[in-house]
Amino acid sequence: MMSRSSFSFCLSFCSLLSTSVLAQEQLDVRVQPNNAKLRGNIQGYVGSLEGRDRQALEQLTRVAETQAQQAAQALGYYNAQIDSEVDQRQPPRLVLTVQPGEPVRLRNVSVRIEGPAAQLASFRSPDREMLKPGAILDHGHYEDAKKLIENQASRFGFFSGRFIRQKLLIDPREGFADIELIYDSGPRYRLGAVKFGGDAPLSEDLLQRLVPFKRGDPYDSELIAELNQALQTSGYFDAVRVDAAPEQARDEQIPVDVRLTTRKPRTFGVGLGYSTDVGPRGKINWTRHWVNPQGHSYGAELELSAPRQNVGLWYDIPGQAPLTDKLRLAAGYQYEELADTDSLSRLLTIGPEWHSLRPSGWTRVLSVKWQREEYRLGDDSGLSTLLMPGASYSLLRSNNRLDPSHGYRLQFDVSAAKDGLLSDADLVHVEGAIKGLTTLADKHRFLGRLQLGGNYTDEYKAIPPSLRFFAGGDQTVRGYDYQMLSPENSDGDRIGGRYMIAGSLEYQYAIADRWRIATFVDQGNAFSSLELPSLKTGVGFGVRWVSPVGPLRVDLAHPLDGDGGVRLHFSMGPEL
Repeated sequence: MMSRSSFSFCLSFCSLLSTSVLAQEQLDVRVQPNNAKLRGNIQGYVGSLEGRDRQALEQLTRVAETQAQQAAQALGYYNAQIDSEVDQRQPPRLVLTVQPGEPVRLRNVSVRIEGPAAQLASFRSPDREMLKPGAILDHGHYEDAKKLIENQASRFGFFSGRFIRQKLLIDPREGFADIELIYDSGPRYRLGAVKFGGDAPLSEDLLQRLVPFKRGDPYDSELIAELNQALQTSGYFDAVRVDAAPEQARDEQIPVDVRLTTRKPRTFGVGLGYSTDVGPRGKINWTRHWVNPQGHSYGAELELSAPRQNVGLWYDIPGQAPLTDKLRLAAGYQYEELADTDSLSRLLTIGPEWHSLRPSGWTRVLSVKWQREEYRLGDDSGLSTLLMPGASYSLLRSNNRLDPSHGYRLQFDVSAAKDGLLSDADLVHVEGAIKGLTTLADKHRFLGRLQLGGNYTDEYKAIPPSLRFFAGGDQTVRGYDYQMLSPENSDGDRIGGRYMIAGSLEYQYAIADRWRIATFVDQGNAFSSLELPSLKTGVGFGVRWVSPVGPLRVDLAHPLDGDGGVRLHFSMGPEL
């Protein structure tokens, strides 16, 4: 019977179990019967013999046999028979012939966590399949079990923990081994006060609201990582350093020290883009990232394209949870040429928005928007004023923000106006969208989309174009021009519909790492009555390129209903 102390060398070669080293030309390991794992471990432990002559190889035979024996023992083969020879070919090779024999198997296995960690559901025990009685002894699994316990103790704050028993008893002659691992976690340390230093011009109150834990909460290294991430993503800092050193603990509380370097207060950005809906477009934005110690910020954005030009201004006030909650005061002006060249809209909006992330994962925006719109739509023109309280809910679930392979997005919006309350008409405006994506066998992608919208009012002529519905174009029904699908007046002018529905089914096939081909069918329309609306259909195919800023889409689509040949559609951005 040999104790764990008799095998101190195992720590040095157990790491070989995770090392994959191809056999060099001058080393030939032959295991009979074949055992790929054992052969690979021996190759890795013996190492490269490249460049050795015959005499050098012969001098290495005993060393190589000893190394091979140790590599075999690491995997539980304590009775292996190993022979060596140097063959006559050029260049010469050292041939190791290994007969593993019967492996040592586990007999009695006891792995136990004692102390407060035993009551912590998230503190995992080592994989019992790797250390169950009857399994072949693997020193790597034994060391991995100890590392798992120690790593979890470090993560969850059991910094006084230790193994009170760690025994590996091996009897090679009888072919069994016993393991006993008993870990006493000791008390769980707690998080202490968070102190901020550096050049941050922000109030202590705001900084403390970015901390995802309270003083006295049980230590978890994930909470320290969350604090670092929260500060990095807040938009206030260029550099963040968070230190929580257990050796600084007092009364089992660990102080948290944060050093901050503030970013430049202002940024300016310019962007260019193109889509077949609006053609070339440019965007300019300017942001003041903080105005005062309370973390207020403001900015402006200008977007220009041939049919539409708009400018927006905003002022943000952080909420109790600054990363997810805020009050935004927003104003904007938009000029847009609508479906016909003689139709246009001049829209002014202003009002507050309350943004918040709900515990369920939904993003909620509550708003009170006042809008004034001057418009000409065919032979209809007017000036509309509406005060519209509204609510918007959205949810995104995906495995990648930029180019997901699985996920879905839900979006629902509702707003309303009351005639006489700073409004010219009674109106309930509703929109919703559902998108889904799944991928099979890494190459076959299936996308689905459904969009719905409706206006409920008895004064439809008083509803401005910005709240009416049009279909056609890159985002609704491909094969038709932008805003082409709409009810028409007696003169043939497109005047927008009370309702809208649009859907799409698309299949993509990956032909290279960043390239896909696609085929699709879109269907939808905007209409004024719910009585069996006539839906328009477009079909086509396209190419997708996953660029560093998101997928670029080029499609050729043909309308199945009405006039028109093949239309080119170009767009970019995430598919969810």
